[in-house]
Amino acid sequence: MSEKRAVLMVCLGNICRSPIAEAVLQHLINEAGISSKWTVDSAAVAAYHIGKKPDRRALETLAKHNVPYNNTARQVKKSDFEEFDYIFGMDNENISDLESIAPKNCKAKIGLLGAYDPQKELIIRDPYYGNAQKIDLKLEKYYAVFYDVGWFIGRIVQAGEYIKLKFLKEDLGRYLWRRKEDL
Repeated sequence: MSEKRAVLMVCLGNICRSPIAEAVLQHLINEAGISSKWTVDSAAVAAYHIGKKPDRRALETLAKHNVPYNNTARQVKKSDFEEFDYIFGMDNENISDLESIAPKNCKAKIGLLGAYDPQKELIIRDPYYGNAQKIDLKLEKYYAVFYDVGWFIGRIVQAGEYIKLKFLKEDLGRYLWRRKEDL
């Protein structure tokens, strides 16, 4: 693969779901030694937390898995739709917001990250509200989902293939099954 690929993870405030998704994918890319081939970032559709660090529970989830993260929240910009190849939202509201601000005929492909969840949970719900135990469980679950999706994307890049969203959706289960056999 000769050109660098770029992925943007998006959620409402860029303090829970999208930073975890960004950190996990970047971590896997770094471990695979292919960071020169990828740009990974995250952003919010709303301006609630611009310039702030992720929620402490999100950072604790990442720390528990030795996944570093240093970015702060930012909002999606129009230029993101030309700079990124793929923009993944966490829920239908994110997708609706992204589609409403995306320039016509933009470069980025917009899709739900949950479409690649081996457990078939399409919507990655916002864990920010709720009791601490439920939030911790959701963040842990999302870490696992993001790990599987990130691993799969990294595997395709190592093979030198271009990502095709339809291909990913149809073949994710088969590749994840192979991953279990590799362990």
